[in-house]
Amino acid sequence: MIKVSEYLISIKIEELKEGGYIATSNDIQGLIAQGRTITETMEIAQDVARKLIESYTEHDDPLPFKIELSKKVIQDVKIPVNVTV
Repeated sequence: MIKVSEYLISIKIEELKEGGYIATSNDIQGLIAQGRTITETMEIAQDVARKLIESYTEHDDPLPFKIELSKKVIQDVKIPVNVTV
């Protein structure tokens, strides 16, 4: 049986001068993701975070202390919405 866990990780997204965006995290070392849009950057950051956490658990390493197991709490969040006019 496969156990699925959900973690909450804070990321910081910055706009790049040359275009696109980059995401980093103080919660999990090594998380760097770059994309053309904020949405794409967030999706890539999720994939990178998942792979990093899987690596921690596969090697029996402790997770960084800032990573929180999700409590399924729904919060007020802002999401990017791209609209072409």
